[in-house]
Amino acid sequence: MGAPSFSFKQFTVFHDKCAMKVGTDGVLLGGYADVENTKTILDIGTGSGLIALMLAQRSNAHVTAIDIDKDAVSQALLNVANSPWPSRIQVIESSLASFENLCTDKFDLIVSNPPFFNNSLHAPNESRTLARHTEADFHHEICNAALNLLNPNGKLVVILPVTEGDLFVAYAQQIGLHCTQYVQVFPTPTAAAKRLLLEFCMQKCICNHASLVIETGTRHEYSPEFSEMLQDFYLKL
Repeated sequence: MGAPSFSFKQFTVFHDKCAMKVGTDGVLLGGYADVENTKTILDIGTGSGLIALMLAQRSNAHVTAIDIDKDAVSQALLNVANSPWPSRIQVIESSLASFENLCTDKFDLIVSNPPFFNNSLHAPNESRTLARHTEADFHHEICNAALNLLNPNGKLVVILPVTEGDLFVAYAQQIGLHCTQYVQVFPTPTAAAKRLLLEFCMQKCICNHASLVIETGTRHEYSPEFSEMLQDFYLKL
């Protein structure tokens, strides 16, 4: 069994009650999303609160973090309370649909590390299945919610596997969300891309294509760009 917590330079994330543990996807999203001039952030499916905490560290924004899972919300509340930014992070137990129906605020930035593996087998653990297995409907729901919840100049940023990410981009384009950043994430220089970091806005624009390599090829030896992105978080960087 893995460790019940993961320590960063300024905060610790307990994740033993969460279906999805602290992992590279969440860390990438938390380190990548553009927080410049951002005053309000929405984290959809916050889990342990990892991404919300990273964005709070990187900005002065108020972060609203929502999750449908009761245990995840309980753990996120604890992690936020023990962090340096409890007054700037609000954790809410809610589905995205319910939150959208009740929310009257608009956000400068919306982020999500959503469930994926649309075409894979269900995981044996029910809560882990809920966290990781979804139909495309939820990805569509995120796009539609972003149109309603973003400020006019706001941005949506997500991380997804390549296949699901390309489907996400196609649907977003159909409803008026335009991809501004398309970043292929490679585990090593010689491996195929495993993830996409995607940024969207509501204005038509030219999409910037880029790449990010995580490790040099030697285990736990991080690339310069990955190290620069996460040097304020990882203890050994």
